Amino acid sequence: MRHLLITTALALPFPLWAQDTALILGQERYEQLDRVRAADGVLEANDRLEALGFDVLSRANGRVEAVRELAAMFQAQAPDAERLVVALSGHFVTDGTRTWLLTAEAEAPDLFTVDQTAVSVDSLVQVLAAKQGKAVLLLGQADPDDLELGSAALTAGLAPMNVPQGVTVIRTTPAVAANTLSGILTAPEAVIGQRIAVNSDLVVKGYLPADWVLMPGEVLLDTPVGPTGPTEDDLTAEAALWDDATAADTVEGYRLYVARYPQGRFVEDAETQIEAILAEPNRAARLAEEALNLDRAARREIQSNLTLLNYNTRGVDGIFGSGSRGAITNWQQSNGFPQTSYVNREQINLLDAQAARRRAEIEAEEARAQAAAEQQDRTYWAETGGQGDEPGYRAYLARYPEGLFANIATARLSEIEDRRRAQAETADRAAWSIADSDGTVAAYEDYLAAYPNGVFAAQAAERLETLTAPQVGADQIERARAEEAGLRLSGVRAQLLELRLRDLGFDPGRLDGVVDDTTRRAITGYQDERGLTPTGYVDQATAVGLMTGAIEIRIPGR
Repeated sequence: MRHLLITTALALPFPLWAQDTALILGQERYEQLDRVRAADGVLEANDRLEALGFDVLSRANGRVEAVRELAAMFQAQAPDAERLVVALSGHFVTDGTRTWLLTAEAEAPDLFTVDQTAVSVDSLVQVLAAKQGKAVLLLGQADPDDLELGSAALTAGLAPMNVPQGVTVIRTTPAVAANTLSGILTAPEAVIGQRIAVNSDLVVKGYLPADWVLMPGEVLLDTPVGPTGPTEDDLTAEAALWDDATAADTVEGYRLYVARYPQGRFVEDAETQIEAILAEPNRAARLAEEALNLDRAARREIQSNLTLLNYNTRGVDGIFGSGSRGAITNWQQSNGFPQTSYVNREQINLLDAQAARRRAEIEAEEARAQAAAEQQDRTYWAETGGQGDEPGYRAYLARYPEGLFANIATARLSEIEDRRRAQAETADRAAWSIADSDGTVAAYEDYLAAYPNGVFAAQAAERLETLTAPQVGADQIERARAEEAGLRLSGVRAQLLELRLRDLGFDPGRLDGVVDDTTRRAITGYQDERGLTPTGYVDQATAVGLMTGAIEIRIPGR
């Protein structure tokens, strides 16, 4: 039984103390929404409320099933209670008239789904209305800017509230709400009306007389002496359930652990894992792919198979980037798999089978196309090269330079050209034989006209040059020799002659002052170019033209 610690309350019957009821919900951690810091701080008042005789129904970060169960218990106990306290802290939403506290699994609700992941604040207010002057609703509201809603019908925050007579509604922040519940609201036998009214951190609506006393004196239950806290069996069972949850690594497994052990050793870890899984919808698929330990060669094969099936991976490099993930997603959609962008063994096997079938189809298509092309090739050969003439061979090679019969056509054209060259050479030799046997200028000119690039073209040109060159008589050569002797070309004079010939472009050989055959040919070339008689000797006319300005040559008698 309970023992009163405040002696002024000894006159009150004990059952009244046991009937007070409190519902405390602190929603700090949300699985898919922003965290509300200090929202679970309202649960720190549990011990104070119990010491005041309250039956406390509380839950931190509760999901909708657990929260509704507590709310139903609170409603059932309310008629027999003298005092009712409800403290709600977390994300609130409103349609302008009604207000809801979102539970842990909420995800941007709309007007038609909000009841699935929230508890109605208005419904709790109606329960409080039965205890006029002894009913308090404390609301710790998160910053509305921290909540994004997809529905224009709902907004973050609290609706203007029609507070029933005798009910006190206090609005503030989560941190202040926690301090208020652990402080002024649960002060035993304290006069708190005026103190609450002047507190600028609190927005109060409804019942608030200046001399308001809410709480009784403290009570204390006799508790049997014995071990406190969980037993070894309890800890073992909790650890086993946690091992099962981590092995499954699913939202459902972690939620089961939290529901069974709301104050357990691994609650923080469980909630962290739930948030991670929900933040990454395809986490299980990613982990399944990672468990396959695909090496780079295996990834290249997957990319190659996807590319073969016309799913563009943007490269076959063994690296699964955005291109590969997009190709996998498109392939999964086409084959009825969840579009996770990650592959498992079943999908890899199916993809490999589809690619193998496609390769076989491509090979069959290529074989059919090759057979059709070869048939066209054969038909064209029959109409062109098959006729056995040069135009046919050339027409075939123009269409099929690498065709089935290209080697045959090329070889036969070579034979034709070889025969043509042989025939041309025979005719060339016959024409040369006629021209050479005739030995006239006209004969050689006729040969060159017919065969300008013939085998004997150079010889014909040489013969023509000889036949058309001016003829020098022996007496002319003798006269030129005599005139040269009179010049006494030796030593320095002969060297000057050689220098002059060289400067004029005629090679006299070595510049040694010796007039040899090379020097004679240079003299003849000069005479021929200047229209002089090409005797090869420096006669009077040659000396005048050659030596003027170079050397002084005295001609006897002149």
